Amino acid sequence: MDNIKQTKTPWYLLTPNKDALVNEFVGKPLNELRTPALVVDRAAFKDNCTKMHQNAKDWGASFRAHLKTHKTVEGSRLQLVSDVDKTSAVIVSTMMEAWEVVRGGLVADGTVKDLLYGLPVGLNKLDDLSALHEEMTKHGGTVRIFVDNLEQVKFLEEYEMKQATPKRWSAFIKVDGGEKRAGTSPKPESFKPFIGTVFASPVISVYGFYSHAGASYGSTSLEQAISWLTGEVRLANDAAAMALEVLAESPNKDAHNQPFVLSVGSTPAAHSASAKAKLTSQLHGVLELHAGNYPMLDLQQLHTTLIDRPRISQRVLATVISHYPGRGRDGLDEAMCDAGAIAMSKDTGRIPGFGGFGEIVGKSWSLGRISQEHGTLEQMPPDPSRETDPTLKIGDIIQIVGQHACLIAAGHQWYYIVDSDIEGGADKVVDIWVPWKGW
Repeated sequence: MDNIKQTKTPWYLLTPNKDALVNEFVGKPLNELRTPALVVDRAAFKDNCTKMHQNAKDWGASFRAHLKTHKTVEGSRLQLVSDVDKTSAVIVSTMMEAWEVVRGGLVADGTVKDLLYGLPVGLNKLDDLSALHEEMTKHGGTVRIFVDNLEQVKFLEEYEMKQATPKRWSAFIKVDGGEKRAGTSPKPESFKPFIGTVFASPVISVYGFYSHAGASYGSTSLEQAISWLTGEVRLANDAAAMALEVLAESPNKDAHNQPFVLSVGSTPAAHSASAKAKLTSQLHGVLELHAGNYPMLDLQQLHTTLIDRPRISQRVLATVISHYPGRGRDGLDEAMCDAGAIAMSKDTGRIPGFGGFGEIVGKSWSLGRISQEHGTLEQMPPDPSRETDPTLKIGDIIQIVGQHACLIAAGHQWYYIVDSDIEGGADKVVDIWVPWKGW
């Protein structure tokens, strides 16, 4: 593996200047913003974070916040500290996010003490991860990694043996719950030899077992989401049970976390966590709940029926730039707006009547077709269950709630923050959040 070249994170090249953006935009009404523009209601965002802390607390678990959706210092603080509870544990999807957590002061002030890099450990990122580990350690924090392949273990051993002071990496074992994303197989015939080799490694300390309930996004009821969450716990718990059997015979048993942490969740599954959903079976570790999309939410989450529309804290402002009477399905109108795939993403969803790319707030229109920088709006038949306005004209500023907040946010260089808890704050900019871009 000598041919693998180490890379570093160019954080110093990318971020817009927040102070300049605040000076330019704070105090402006929303109709004066250049569209497309991503608007986030801080009050709804904060309330969603508080509700998630309550869910974890009621369910009897600690909480680990995934920062991948908004990727901001301000949003991270709201995710980690609420009126209900607080946590100092986070997950990030990129090394850029990890370094910006440090640069944003979240580690130095103790807000973040436990940082999990949320991909199987990249062999060309070990220098970068080691530097991050050193920085976290200065402030009493720790970096954790994912391991799901023995080649990763082998390379970590080779890498650490070349260091002046070899270290043990705190690692979650990522377990495949059947989605065939990341994760080692939970089948005993392969898992037991795998975990035995990991336990024998001098450079890894097993912290726990991690699973992600991505299939829970297909839930359409609380009962279904609870079923997915329970299944995840069973998966991580079974892995921990097998690991304890193997660990009992390992000479390195004292090098591994006890009790193991069983980290499970996704936003739909975490929405179902409550006192009623508490488990009665014996656990071979302690529960940790994780989720990431929940502060912003979107139409995909609305489809699960576990949230209602007022909880969605993000929407994209767009301008109607043309209109096509009678051109649409069944003689209904179509129009064009200046928000396309870059502003909205190309993810679709399953809500009947709104299976396209987004719905228009307060209007009986949807974002039905999409190109790179523009979208085609489709007039919808009247819905007697909702009071909506069928009219749309050129020049109108519309608000679009899209399907997938994580990918929508990725297309915007900064977010315009409003706050419905402040008098007059729902319709004017009160802050700017600058997300962490790059990898």
